[in-house]
Amino acid sequence: MIERQLACGAGRMARIRFSESADGDFRVGSRCGAHGADTALQTRRDVLMNGRWTWLRQVHGAGVAEVRVPGDAAGAEADAAVTVADAAVLAVHTADCAPVVLAGGGALGVAHAGWRGIMAGVLHEVVTALQRIAPRGEDTPLRALLGPMIRPQQYEFGASDLETVVRAVGDEAAATTDWGTPALDLAAAARAALSAAGVSEIHDLGLDTADDRFFSHRLRGDSRRMVTAARLENLSPSAHPPPTPMVATATAEGLL
Repeated sequence: MIERQLACGAGRMARIRFSESADGDFRVGSRCGAHGADTALQTRRDVLMNGRWTWLRQVHGAGVAEVRVPGDAAGAEADAAVTVADAAVLAVHTADCAPVVLAGGGALGVAHAGWRGIMAGVLHEVVTALQRIAPRGEDTPLRALLGPMIRPQQYEFGASDLETVVRAVGDEAAATTDWGTPALDLAAAARAALSAAGVSEIHDLGLDTADDRFFSHRLRGDSRRMVTAARLENLSPSAHPPPTPMVATATAEGLL
């Protein structure tokens, strides 16, 4: 797993973990119930980040689920989730699309952002939702973190679809593959959409799902999925956040 943290204001931070293929498959089957987990999947979740998870039935749209208490809205049809509740684990699943985490103003959000979701406005909608639920008096600016996604060198893209994306987000989304054909720069498209929504501090880990350490549906036909899990934690000495187990493969960073 890969771990990062984002400062969230007022003695709170967001802990973020991105799974790798070695952490196992986090795909949620279409027949799963509200908890969305068999025993093996639940074990993998507990190892990655303990707590009650809100996972989503992702549809490449712009829907945003509001999580009021840990585990709220689990299984909702949406491509993003937001919360101000400590210890609520927000999760999105990917295997080439961009996982985006946003934190600030005492609120936390996650989004599944493929090109269709970006075109649908999912990043604008999650920013709007975060601004709406942020506690009054909290003015910490939103920070965004982009996790593992397919990069343009391996992301051949149809010319007409690419033109549509470029018209929506700007020329920076257009790129070229390693073999010289039109490509989509998904990270650039996400950055442009976040900037248009008012997010000025955007960190990209630069991780590429073409790397064998990740799953890739496009390159290797994987049906398995990685997960991005994030939760708010209170840093006050009087607070008692849930224990956070660490494993040897975790990569820890300080607050961004």
